Amino acid sequence: MAIIGAKEEHADPRLTRIAQADDIPWYKKPNLRFLYLILVPTGLGVEWTSGFDSSMMNSLQAVKSWTDYFDNPTSSRLGLLNAMYSLGALMAIPFIPTVSQYLGRRRTILMASLIMCMGAGLQAGARNSDMFLASRWVLGFGIPFAIVNASSMIGELSYANERAVMTSLFNASWFVGAIIAAGTTYGTFQMQSTWAWRLPSLLQLVPSAFQLGFMHWCPESPRWLVSQDRSEEAFAILQKYHSEGKDGEEFVRLEFAQIQSTIAAEKELASRFIWADVFRDAAMRRRFLLAAVVGFFTQWSGNGLLSFYMKKILALVNITDNRTVQQVILGNTCWGFINAVPIALIAPRFPRRRMFLICTIGTAVVYVVWTIASARASIENSTAAAIPVLVFIFVYSPFYNIGWNALAYTYMVEIFPYQQRAKGIAVEQLTVRFAVFFNTYVNPIALDAIGWKYYIVYCVWILIEIATVYLLFPETHNRTLEELSFMFEGKEMQDKVQKNVDKVLDVELEGIQRRSSNDGIQAAAQRV
Repeated sequence: MAIIGAKEEHADPRLTRIAQADDIPWYKKPNLRFLYLILVPTGLGVEWTSGFDSSMMNSLQAVKSWTDYFDNPTSSRLGLLNAMYSLGALMAIPFIPTVSQYLGRRRTILMASLIMCMGAGLQAGARNSDMFLASRWVLGFGIPFAIVNASSMIGELSYANERAVMTSLFNASWFVGAIIAAGTTYGTFQMQSTWAWRLPSLLQLVPSAFQLGFMHWCPESPRWLVSQDRSEEAFAILQKYHSEGKDGEEFVRLEFAQIQSTIAAEKELASRFIWADVFRDAAMRRRFLLAAVVGFFTQWSGNGLLSFYMKKILALVNITDNRTVQQVILGNTCWGFINAVPIALIAPRFPRRRMFLICTIGTAVVYVVWTIASARASIENSTAAAIPVLVFIFVYSPFYNIGWNALAYTYMVEIFPYQQRAKGIAVEQLTVRFAVFFNTYVNPIALDAIGWKYYIVYCVWILIEIATVYLLFPETHNRTLEELSFMFEGKEMQDKVQKNVDKVLDVELEGIQRRSSNDGIQAAAQRV
């Protein structure tokens, strides 16, 4: 299969049609409702830590006691303080696939949460800049283990009808942590003691504490259980949450049969898979290329400036008052949450390519206008000229959220089969952390050196993103995970796997129909 091209063949979506025929909403299903509620602290809550970290580090730059305590860090030192989080994550990524497959989704998230609690404790108790740097590294080392497994777990546990929405809400949850951090820092920034920054630093452990406290009630991924030959446990979980515990439910039996058949086929390929096959096998090469591209684009679409260096951006348009900076950060973060949640609920209903194109074209237009407005503000040296810049800072958020926020993890879960999903999202995290490391270290230096002209780099880069999405991104909308498992392997492989799956599904259907017929005969006999 060619590396470039957007159109793909898909298997017959039999299970998708059955799921879509289910017109009972999730909130009227007690077990499924409980599952989604418990996935909030245990799965979605992982992104609270990411949002908290970015927003806190953004806000601390406008906290006098923090800048004084760390000797008014230079642009290079400030970049390193931010980038150390990504450096820790980069060093963790090679271990993620092996640890995830060995421990499973739940235990890996628990391990990561413990690491991040330790990091937050070190950060709050930092006695000097080096200790603060070390704590940032520990926090960064833990976060990718949690992100990879939480995003996978959400996709693998969710019912087919809500899977895309749930994975879209994962990234939207970033804003929950970001709002808490921005609000906390706004409340403490005038404190004269070091608690002005130690308290927000300590509160960064709260999301991880939620995972530690609630994970006991969260089920394991049934796909991981099947891969570990624990099929009875997997079926029990599917039956409890996808059919409300009803025995013989058609969808669950077919879903379970499809998972078993597909993972068996994946195992056959995975048994021969080594990392070198990423470069030799066209299908895997394309998957991992997409993972790398998505990871890089999510962090190199101009959002890094807003997430980490709002104080410097506002200084370029003559807004330097710390209270005003804190208010803009808090306001923009709240606005991001307000638009991210409805977008996460709506965006998965539409084709993925269309949403990514709207996202990239929209952010390109915003950045061009923002750059022009910043240039005028700089030339006129007027605070009034900063108003258009503030407007477009807020306009940027919904366009970014339509694609890179709402669909990044949805897309990753969809394009990778189970056996390679942890590896795929690990590669996505690798480019995410590389991009964030570069952004957080270079951005403050570049902004100090060339000011608003640095925005032109992003204007050009986002145009490259538009072309890449148009040429490279395949459509994955409206399919189950198993129906997407071999989408890159070519029609011959898809047909072969689908034929084997159909045989299993047909046997299951015959069994279901036979049991239904017997139940009907017994009921009639009892009436007689």
